[in-house]
Amino acid sequence: MKNKLKMYRATLGLTQEALADKIGVTRQTVIAIESDKYLPSLGLAFKIARVFHVGVEDVFIVDGKEVSI
Repeated sequence: MKNKLKMYRATLGLTQEALADKIGVTRQTVIAIESDKYLPSLGLAFKIARVFHVGVEDVFIVDGKEVSI
């Protein structure tokens, strides 16, 4: 699974630390998600999407294809 987390974070001008604080994780967790080394839980994925006011499928991509529901 890939993600657009870094792009969305940059769009809002959030640092990794600021995003981590908003979603209740460490900066290292944000780094790991952005580098595709950590797959967030569904609950965490929803928290991330809520920060950007988008759906989970807008941030996370499965098998190289954007997920549409």
